[in-house]
Amino acid sequence: MTPPSHLPHDKLLDLLLDVVCVVDKEGRFLSVSAASKRVFGFLPEEMVGRTAFEMMHPDDRAASRALVERINLGQPSHDHENRYFHKDGHIVHIMWSAQWLEAEQVRVGVARDITERKRADAMQASLYAVSEAAHSIDDLQTLYRRVHEVISQLLPAENFFVALYNAANDQLSFPYYVDQFDPPPSPRPLGSGTFSAEVIRSGEALLLTPETAEQMRAKSGTTAGKHPLDWLGVPLISGTDTIGALVLQSYSGTVRYNERDKELLQFVSSQVAAAIERKRTHSRLEFLAQYDQLTELPNRALFMDRLRSSLQRAQRDSLRLAVLYLDMDNFKHINDTFGHTTGDLLLREVAHRLRQCVRESDTVGRLGGDEFAILLDNISRQEDATVVAEKILATLSAPYLLEGKTLISAPSMGIAVYPEHGQNDLHLIRHADEAMYVAKRGGGKRYIVVEASVKQ
Repeated sequence: MTPPSHLPHDKLLDLLLDVVCVVDKEGRFLSVSAASKRVFGFLPEEMVGRTAFEMMHPDDRAASRALVERINLGQPSHDHENRYFHKDGHIVHIMWSAQWLEAEQVRVGVARDITERKRADAMQASLYAVSEAAHSIDDLQTLYRRVHEVISQLLPAENFFVALYNAANDQLSFPYYVDQFDPPPSPRPLGSGTFSAEVIRSGEALLLTPETAEQMRAKSGTTAGKHPLDWLGVPLISGTDTIGALVLQSYSGTVRYNERDKELLQFVSSQVAAAIERKRTHSRLEFLAQYDQLTELPNRALFMDRLRSSLQRAQRDSLRLAVLYLDMDNFKHINDTFGHTTGDLLLREVAHRLRQCVRESDTVGRLGGDEFAILLDNISRQEDATVVAEKILATLSAPYLLEGKTLISAPSMGIAVYPEHGQNDLHLIRHADEAMYVAKRGGGKRYIVVEASVKQ
């Protein structure tokens, strides 16, 4: 039997799946095996004459140069890793074995593509990192920053933003927005024609190149901001609803996104969507525990907590404060005559008008039914409270146009001032409540200061 002929050494090298290369002391490629096409996207002749550092990820160059110096001093390296840009723009992770040949004054290296392994490891790590962040971080803004950090470890993410959609008011907002050219956009309707709006509307990921992006701009008429060369957006889906999008943008021809990047970002987005929904649910439960669901004013528990805190400051710093207690005249009649829906609308409008009558530092609370309380913090004199009461009386007595019906109602109010009318929260509330009932028995549409005469 005739033994098989032996292949020349250069042919054997070209059959290897790993890249075998020879570089000079400056890192310039002198010889590259055929696997370079599979690993780097470049033919051997396209790499010869170029330096390894110009193809390398900028963040890895300093550490690689330091390592090369040690190799050139006679310390072989068996498993160092760095990142290179593939010819088509995506990043490949490379594990090197290399040593210096002193006699020939060259460095011989073998490059193995470990991108898939790194991708799998990174995806697992990102799943853990996002999950950990979702359970340990209390506010969404910090969560978005952490998600940005996680994604940056997986993909080029210098320009990254989160878009969220509120279907109740058709509002697309951008709570987290990092971009090297443009500031965060203002909130806008979903039909605004932006790429992120299209992702949310369709519920589908969108990967755009310069050519396809230009076609979509022409179709939608989108012109705002600097146009990225590559754009990648994936939906944030919670249950059957698309609640927003994660978006990456690239203005550099070096960084290009591809289908694998889209899959990876979609994997992260599912974790992020679940985290956002959990945070929203938690925030909503916290809100419901402290605020009235109908008017979104502080409820009795939160109002009393704020009153106690204000009293502590007032006692410590010798300050004054006032509590106004009110309910709406004829509210039961309106509720019985026109129905609970109209009654609820009236209460919402009362809450809205009350907010307009006080300072940001004051507190308006709904204590139950048609009863409201106002905490006027840090006033100079009792007359400051009566000035606000006059304003409330005029504002709440104006006609209410609700569902095509004009309704008339007015407040009855009682006013208690610290320290004259009580030394603690319960005393002030009780005295203001009693004064309010005196005002109501006197005909309503008026206020009474504790131990003072009726004010029309």
